[in-house]
Amino acid sequence: MHRTAKLYITATITAISLVVALSTTAIGAASAAPRRATHHVHRHPAVTAAVSETLAIPAYTPKKPNAITNDIYHCSVINPKVTKTMMITSSTFDPGSVEDHHAILYLVEPSQVAAANKLNNGGKGWTCFGAPSFNGDNSIAAFELTPWLAGWAPGHGTDVEPSGSAMPLPAGAEIVVQIHYNLLVACGANGEGPTDHPSVNLQMVPQSTSSLKPLHINLYAAPPDVPCPSGVTGALCSRSAAIKQLGQQFGQTQVGFVNVLEAICGRAGTPAETAGSNTTSCTWRATPGVLRRITPHMHLLGASMTVTLNAGRPSSRVLLSDPNYNFDLQVGYDITPTAVNSNDTVTVSCTYDASLRSLLPQLRNLPPSFITWGDASSDEMCLASVGETAN
Repeated sequence: MHRTAKLYITATITAISLVVALSTTAIGAASAAPRRATHHVHRHPAVTAAVSETLAIPAYTPKKPNAITNDIYHCSVINPKVTKTMMITSSTFDPGSVEDHHAILYLVEPSQVAAANKLNNGGKGWTCFGAPSFNGDNSIAAFELTPWLAGWAPGHGTDVEPSGSAMPLPAGAEIVVQIHYNLLVACGANGEGPTDHPSVNLQMVPQSTSSLKPLHINLYAAPPDVPCPSGVTGALCSRSAAIKQLGQQFGQTQVGFVNVLEAICGRAGTPAETAGSNTTSCTWRATPGVLRRITPHMHLLGASMTVTLNAGRPSSRVLLSDPNYNFDLQVGYDITPTAVNSNDTVTVSCTYDASLRSLLPQLRNLPPSFITWGDASSDEMCLASVGETAN
């Protein structure tokens, strides 16, 4: 990933997590008429010596970290034992628990393997809200050291890379798998959920015999800032109270992240706490290359997402419109390959339905709240994951 100022969010880093990496400065917000994109699944041209490898991810029993937090992020190191650079053409994450909210595969460069395995606690893994950090540095700069290889969310299925491209896996590299568990529903009286036994399958070809273009993932985010619905009141409907609780749940780093994202996207200060502002957007300068796939990610209140190239300009074009976002059916959409340069912009816009908090079984027992970006399933995100090649 590029080591400029670009917010790679973890997805919570949910990461997401999510890892947001500051790309160039976000430069405002815009909207465009929505248009539905089509999801294409491509077959790769025939290549020799294809490798299929299924890697077991160590079993883990998730447990609530404290009384007010219903989510836990757990990281484990797995070793694909690659002795030459491989190109990942597809990946399939097999969740072993209904509590798996998302999974992200992060590349561990050979120079980082020792540090990652030190954190791995003898194979037991570690808690890793945000993005995994191998040196204790939770800054945005550190996030750039853990690029994504693949991501999974409910409904995603096998992730086949866009036609003609693949994700590089260097010789000697290992993989950190981050899994977000949500314990709102299946948590026992002791605060534990069922033990998870996940795995991941990688389809790979040697880079030396392949003409596939190396793919990388850029993340474009916007701050949700969803107020309580009209007529709904409560102590957490105040942004300041909601932010305070966010810090109690996930630490002040998460609070700082929310404040920085809002400032970057032109929403410095206290966003509106009144109903009627359930749409958010942010505009970023594009990373030069060719855009090939967009995967929308929001949480349970997400209603729609639009991604627009050069919004507000004569050359404006909707790259993706997902007017009926479904948390339980999160898929990637291949788009017409689109070349961009540093003069182009990418705008991501999300709309939420705040009334769902009182209706969904996972959320309806929670108190009403102003909703910001956050690691919990009951928080929100607005994240477009964009697959891109250099040419």
